[in-house]
Amino acid sequence: MTLLMLIVLIGLGTWQVARMQWKDQILAEIARAEASPPNALTANPKPFARVQVTGRLRPDLTALFGAEVRTLPRGPEMGARLITVLERDNALPILIDRGWVPTKRDRSIDQPAGDVTFDGFVHPGDTASWFSATDDLPGRRFYTLDPKVIAAALGLAHAEPFVIVALGPAPAAGFPDPAKHLPRPPNNHLVYALTWYGFAITLVVIFIIWARKGLRA
Repeated sequence: MTLLMLIVLIGLGTWQVARMQWKDQILAEIARAEASPPNALTANPKPFARVQVTGRLRPDLTALFGAEVRTLPRGPEMGARLITVLERDNALPILIDRGWVPTKRDRSIDQPAGDVTFDGFVHPGDTASWFSATDDLPGRRFYTLDPKVIAAALGLAHAEPFVIVALGPAPAAGFPDPAKHLPRPPNNHLVYALTWYGFAITLVVIFIIWARKGLRA
């Protein structure tokens, strides 16, 4: 039994080491993407690639995603990320995550007219799980970033299967406030690996103590 448990614990620790190395590669790719200039959006962009896309915003086709509290000069404010449809010539429309906006607004939202170019990164679509909050389709309030579901709620028959998350400074109007950097997934796998290896060492020590007591008996 001890040998079996030892194999399991060492296996879990080794798996966490592999996960750590995989996560390090992702973080390195994100760092390279941030350091390089954006590329024109292609038909099948890589997840989290930094891109530029040009089109016309549809301020009548917007939705809110998520829930986040931020501290403003007047105090804490609940808000969400503003999703707006970007129409393009001879291409599918794209959902643009333009940035954080307060739920209760006393200032207008920046809505540029005509062609506008966004510098951002490709966010692949998410899928709702059992633990996800329920989307409010009629109210256009979403808690899972699923481009297909959001586009359908906005009346779009077809749209790109990803979201472009805008990067850059906040506009003069103050909102929406775009993302300032690409997302970085947490990399705590070294701690997890040391934990499993620690359990394995503890198991060996306990077995040795038990075996020595058995031999004395």
